[in-house]
Amino acid sequence: MTKHSTPATSANWTGMVPVDDTALAVTDTGGEGTAVVYLNGQFATQGYWQRVIAELGTEWRHITYDERARGRKSRRSADYSFEAAVRDVDAVLAARGVERALLVGWSYGAVVAAHWAERNPDRTVGAVLVDGAFPYDWLDEAMEQRIRKLFRRMAWFTPLLRPTGLVPRMSAEQQAESNIELGRLSRESELGPVLDNITVPVRYVVASGTSFGSRGDEQERIRAGLDAVTARNAHIKVSAKTAGNHGAILRKDFRAVAEAVRETAGADRRDL
Repeated sequence: MTKHSTPATSANWTGMVPVDDTALAVTDTGGEGTAVVYLNGQFATQGYWQRVIAELGTEWRHITYDERARGRKSRRSADYSFEAAVRDVDAVLAARGVERALLVGWSYGAVVAAHWAERNPDRTVGAVLVDGAFPYDWLDEAMEQRIRKLFRRMAWFTPLLRPTGLVPRMSAEQQAESNIELGRLSRESELGPVLDNITVPVRYVVASGTSFGSRGDEQERIRAGLDAVTARNAHIKVSAKTAGNHGAILRKDFRAVAEAVRETAGADRRDL
């Protein structure tokens, strides 16, 4: 077996994967190509990856899923913690018989991908981190209150959108806590060592401008923390800096994301 080897599945599969007290809606295109697992933004769904998947084509095995209480089908849980999100990667890979995968994570999913790659180097082809996993101390008491206020403001209309799958089936408090936990995990003292310990190829695709809830140049200051990461770890490089903003990057800059996947897989092959 080569380093990329994972038992192939011949047919497209869609179904539910049980994990802990819940079940996740998963889609697996099957095939003999390198398995690529896509990790969504914090409250996003697997549909966001459609253009990236189409650009890469059928030579890859694409696995997408909706996190707990996200999308139309993934069920609610008593645990929406970051560690639960990391466990869910294991559950999906085990259910689909994947021994080794290339992870592609956007935003919150990029942080999940970084942690999983650091903990599981032998099972990781590499990771593409799309405008996320930037070590920066952006969470303080004022920001925490701002986050709570933002999700409380949204609470009146989000129940109307839940049947569409466009918003999670989580309370405003649960969403705020998840976002605040991300802020704690993104601190230089927390995320920096995780990135420093990664020993597989990692490629960043970095957006420009703002993200949801950010003000002024906040997001660009956060992205600037990446410079020290690439200086410390030769496995980590920036594949592209795109013109699209955080929310539009998978829609407008999908070709850059797909190229980063190819670049990452190529770097892994050179290590054989």
